[in-house]
Amino acid sequence: QVQLVESGGGLVQPGGSLRLSCAASEFIFSVWVMGWYRQAPGQQRELVATITTGGVTNYSDSVKGRFTIDRDNAKNTVYLQMNGLKSEDTAIYYCILVNNSGRHWGQGTQVTVSS
Repeated sequence: QVQLVESGGGLVQPGGSLRLSCAASEFIFSVWVMGWYRQAPGQQRELVATITTGGVTNYSDSVKGRFTIDRDNAKNTVYLQMNGLKSEDTAIYYCILVNNSGRHWGQGTQVTVSS
């Protein structure tokens, strides 16, 4: 069973920055994609950003130019650098790992953007 441990969430003022991290609890073979989704209250879970093992990235239009995703393949760790945060970025952020056994989710970390 793949376990993903997220960290780095918290409360930040508009315009501020946070860096999220997500690490697999053990080395995972055949990882294809890692990334982040988010879910705001009353909303559906939505894609934020993903990155393949080869480094190909994909971002939602709402975060392009503000968020950067990267990963350490050797550690099965993915990061999300969030700059220029807005109130509409407030949500629970979930890490995802996709490998040959399917999709695996982290427990989520709360990000709140408020003055």
